[in-house]
Amino acid sequence: MGSREPAEPLSPGDATQNSARPADRHGLLKHSREFLDFFWDIAKPEQETRLAATEKLLEYLRARPKGSEMKYALKRLITGLGVGRETARPCYSLALAQLLQSFEDLPLCSILQQIQEKYDLHQVKKSMVRPALFGNLFGVLALFQSGRLVKDQDQEALRKSVKLLQALAHHQNHLQEQPRKALVDILSEVSEATLQEMLPEVLSTDLDAMLSCPEQLGLFLLAQQKVPSRLKKLVGSVNLFSDENVPRLVNVLKMAASSVKKERKLPTVALELLRLALKEDKFLQFWKGVVEQGLLKLQFWPASYLCFRLLGAALPLLTKEQLQLVMRGDVIRHYGEHTCTAKLPNQFKFAPEMEEYVGTFLEGCRDDPERQLAVLVAFSTTTNHGLPVVPTFWRVVRFLSPRALQGYVAWLQDMFLQPDLDSLIDFSTNNQKKAQDASLHVPERAVFRLRKWIILRLVSLVDSLHLEMEEALTEQVARFCLFHSFFVTKKPTSQIPETRQQLSLPLESQAREAVSSAFFSLLQTLSTQFKPASEQTRGGQPWTYRLVHFADLLLNHSHSVTPVTPLTAQQRQAWDRMLQTLKELEAPSSEPRAAAFQHLLLLVGIHLFKSPTESCDLLGDIQTCIRKSLGERRHRSRTKAIDPQEPPWVEVLVEILLALLAQPSHLMRQVARSVFGHVCSHLTPRALQLILDVLNPETSEDEDDHVVVTDESDERWLKASEDKSEDSEENRGSESEDESDGGESEEEERDGDVDQGFREQLMSVLQAGKALGGEESEDEEELGDEAMMALDQSLASLFAEQKLRIQARRDEKSKLQKEKALRRDFQIRVLDLVEVLVTKQPENVLVLELLEPLLRIIRRSLRSSSSKQEQDLLHKTARIFTHHLCRGRRYCHDLGDRVEALHGQVARLVEQAGRQPDSSTALYHFNASLYLLRVLKGGTAEGHLHETQEELEAGTNPSPVPEGPQAAGCLDLNLAMRVYSSALSSFLTKRHSPLTVPMFLSLFSRHPVLCKSLLPVLVQHITGPGRPRQQAQACLLLQKTLSMREVRSCFQDPEWKQLIGQVLTKVTENLRTLGEAQTKAEHQQALSSLELLNTVFRTCKHEKLTLDLTVLLGVLQGQQQGLRQGAHCTGSSRLLDLYWQAMKTLGVQRPKLEKDAKEIPSATQSPISRKRKKKGFLPETKKRKKHTSQDGTPAATGGSQPPSTGRKRNRTKAKGPARANGMPSTKGPAPGTPTLSPSPPAKSPKLQKKNQKLSQVNGAPGSPTKPAGQKKHHEAPPKKGVLDKSPPSTLARKKARPPLVSRSPSLLQSGTKKKKTQLRKAGKP
Repeated sequence: MGSREPAEPLSPGDATQNSARPADRHGLLKHSREFLDFFWDIAKPEQETRLAATEKLLEYLRARPKGSEMKYALKRLITGLGVGRETARPCYSLALAQLLQSFEDLPLCSILQQIQEKYDLHQVKKSMVRPALFGNLFGVLALFQSGRLVKDQDQEALRKSVKLLQALAHHQNHLQEQPRKALVDILSEVSEATLQEMLPEVLSTDLDAMLSCPEQLGLFLLAQQKVPSRLKKLVGSVNLFSDENVPRLVNVLKMAASSVKKERKLPTVALELLRLALKEDKFLQFWKGVVEQGLLKLQFWPASYLCFRLLGAALPLLTKEQLQLVMRGDVIRHYGEHTCTAKLPNQFKFAPEMEEYVGTFLEGCRDDPERQLAVLVAFSTTTNHGLPVVPTFWRVVRFLSPRALQGYVAWLQDMFLQPDLDSLIDFSTNNQKKAQDASLHVPERAVFRLRKWIILRLVSLVDSLHLEMEEALTEQVARFCLFHSFFVTKKPTSQIPETRQQLSLPLESQAREAVSSAFFSLLQTLSTQFKPASEQTRGGQPWTYRLVHFADLLLNHSHSVTPVTPLTAQQRQAWDRMLQTLKELEAPSSEPRAAAFQHLLLLVGIHLFKSPTESCDLLGDIQTCIRKSLGERRHRSRTKAIDPQEPPWVEVLVEILLALLAQPSHLMRQVARSVFGHVCSHLTPRALQLILDVLNPETSEDEDDHVVVTDESDERWLKASEDKSEDSEENRGSESEDESDGGESEEEERDGDVDQGFREQLMSVLQAGKALGGEESEDEEELGDEAMMALDQSLASLFAEQKLRIQARRDEKSKLQKEKALRRDFQIRVLDLVEVLVTKQPENVLVLELLEPLLRIIRRSLRSSSSKQEQDLLHKTARIFTHHLCRGRRYCHDLGDRVEALHGQVARLVEQAGRQPDSSTALYHFNASLYLLRVLKGGTAEGHLHETQEELEAGTNPSPVPEGPQAAGCLDLNLAMRVYSSALSSFLTKRHSPLTVPMFLSLFSRHPVLCKSLLPVLVQHITGPGRPRQQAQACLLLQKTLSMREVRSCFQDPEWKQLIGQVLTKVTENLRTLGEAQTKAEHQQALSSLELLNTVFRTCKHEKLTLDLTVLLGVLQGQQQGLRQGAHCTGSSRLLDLYWQAMKTLGVQRPKLEKDAKEIPSATQSPISRKRKKKGFLPETKKRKKHTSQDGTPAATGGSQPPSTGRKRNRTKAKGPARANGMPSTKGPAPGTPTLSPSPPAKSPKLQKKNQKLSQVNGAPGSPTKPAGQKKHHEAPPKKGVLDKSPPSTLARKKARPPLVSRSPSLLQSGTKKKKTQLRKAGKP
């Protein structure tokens, strides 16, 4: 918690000093810290913390009900009721309420008395009046929230609380209306007898006082509801809804609306007033006088929101007649105006709240469909110039009963056919009234807006209620949309119900296009969003099939119905052939893919009414493709290889699918995917090239595409812009600043469009008019009026021409941008076909042709991925390329004669990867080359498959890892080695190479045979004249590579040992400059070299290799002084850790005396101790000091006493002979090697024997027990240091344990597990 407030409870110490009773003082001293912390946690702002602290406090007090803790808890909570922090008062009040609820033996009168004594308003200081007032208020609220105030038999506490609240009500400056609200809440919970008894004390008999504030009116309404007889005796008969009381009620409700402005809820007094009006059968006077003529006329938004909430809350309480009265009044009209004008993000919108009210009403009266229909129709008829204010997709329709839904659909269809504008509650906003635009009030425009909304509403009903709607109702909506999209009634007929009721106003072309667009949206819903069980109709056919038969029925009744666009004889023949093909596809012998062709035929057949010419040609081509596909498929053997000369029907079908994808229809997109998934196995190179031509960025931008991309959304946007013109008018005031900014940007753009030709024309006009003179013309007379007029006309014409030229350039630029956006959108849709091919036919050899086209798209999109469409295209292409193609489990195996071409493609891809500007683009090219390597490695060429099978049958090739070019299928290892060797050399020599270490690690892990050939190149670049950064990269790559099991399995033991020796030689050469790094690259090179050295040590230990390490040991020991001098540099701690990790492997332990150097007073301090000083230490006064060590020698005292590092106990134990683990305080290398210790102690025979074992030369594996002669031989100093093949015995390992040194100076760590963890961490790169 923060600083304690003056009014908060005192601490235990203060309470001890101020307490007058010795018993309480003795009890307070026994309180635990845990108990006192409960009260601090109760006042915290986090709700979970408060609740947990309150619960713990109650559990604590339940265990000690008779102790002094209860008294202290009550005193502390009562004191907290009046603290200065406003957020803490409710917390203490709630905790006190729960305490009183849990311990019912605590008398409420006693608690109330303590509260009044603590916050006595007559004795408190003036500065503490406000906390005292809140303390009393929250104290009474605590008693009420406990639930005991209104339930106890003794009414004394209740009466005192009521009197206290009445006294607090006079302090409105501080408490406002909170005491009166609390009084109303308390009295609403008491029994009728108690309220009848207390009513004279709390309710004023003056009518003016009752109508002065919402609280007094609430008390009157409460008494009217519970004890009307007592109220009548007290105040007589009162008519609240009389003409003289209506203004007072309006004023009271206005005050109530202002009080709940932040809470955004309906005041209780308003709802009770509504119920009273309904009870007294005076709802009409209340609604007309108080709501519509009173609150709405105030032009006060909180009052308007109160009216809206009253409307929503009144829906379940009203009858059908009352609903019709309310829903056609001024409130619903004003609500419509608010919905139309509240468009800005920062404006409050009441529509979601009204949706909740309507949803609650519809859900609660499902057994009354007439009331449901009345409310839904009322909201649908609230329009702004014909456009309803409710959205077309309204979630509340899910609560409609089937009967109400059927009635609502019938009403929508009737309103569409015969619009009744007089039945609409139409309105105009203030800006529309000010504009006085006559075009906004044309009836035809209102009819168009209404019909467009109705047809979209019908489609949304099917979309949102497709599971609940009856099949007959769904079919009715679908037939209605289809009929009015493409057909017109000549005369009614009983066989077609849609012709019985004709249009009162004919459908215009724009309205019919809107209906057509809505119909195809409905068709998509019926085809895709339905579950499989409900996707088909009763006859077992899809919805599209049934609609096609309905269209055929309409065509056959030409005397009653005619198409909007009459079909020619050829188009009608195409329609009939389509129906015949559908019957053939329904035959039982048809294949499963016939369903996809059937869906395609149905969809294109319906489009015959929308675009007859294009669809007629498509139908003929599709039928030809279907017949050839199904006919040849029956005679084809599944095991036969794919003939490169495929029939051309696949190419024709691909062109058809591309044409369908060019249309902005999601349904077409899904059908194209489905059909292509069934025919992609027959794909030919020419058919694939048709797809790639669309995706090729160069050809698609420079040349005209074969497929014209259409965009029907332009006209819809134009129509929508007309509908939204009124909305833009509403936001003009708020957008004035934006317009001014836009004006400035337009001026800048206009200045940029001015070319040199226009400047020359302007100069010539000015010179011709003699308006541009030089120095000699200063004394000449000014131009006359006629000359000025002529000059003005010339300038006006010149600027008008320039304006037209600028506008033409802008239009051309906008057109190009739009065409580019359409082209990108089309490419995104065409990528669906590529994804289907890669997913369903990954073993097709044509998949290999997709690599470079996809890479071209990725390269171009990465360069210009500014727009959202470019990013979508990039993401989709990268996902297909990476996840479906390169990481796919299946790939092509039968390569045929493509082996040589694939090898050339691998070389080309690797070369392109090295020329890319960044690593992200290079990664895609490198992964593509790895994919081709996998294909070549697992593929078989012509003639090679038979040779491999003969070798396997003869058993002449039993080796699991064969060598040579034949070891990897069709892969030429020599060629691949040359390609990647060049790339690796470029990566290790080029200054800014786009290649990275993870790329080559991926290559090595997937193809370890290539790694074996590339490792010499990598070892060669560890040292030499190259840059330090590239050498560090080589060390890092080699370090990762040596840890791979796949790479190790490719080497024989002698080869592996030779490789390790070469690596050690190169690393030793690098380490000769250890500690001399001047730049960051050189420092990174040193780090990478040491990490590689430690990796080699671990490998040798795991493989039990024997190598000569004498030269390496000498080089490392020779660099100790340089490392100590550079220990203060940034990152030197990591370098030192790696260095001593390597030295420890060679038998040289890190000196411990380095840390004790602080005990010797000197001017300079150790770099290591300076590094550790940065970590957190306890202050000198908090440290525990030892005056004597364990062996009796006095420790350093006085000013030379250093801060304790937490290891003094360890150092003390290590001073005697055979201490701790039998180890001396300092471990050094073999005799003759330098150490960092200034004065190493004399070594015991055990120590000499242990150090000899760490650096001995032992070529043969040793036994656990050795003869004495061999031990004497080991006591001699070795000639060279090696890594022994045979691990030391358990006893030797125990004796060779390092000292207990931790990087954390404040902890003493022990145990083998922690030491191993530290070693592993130190070995990580």
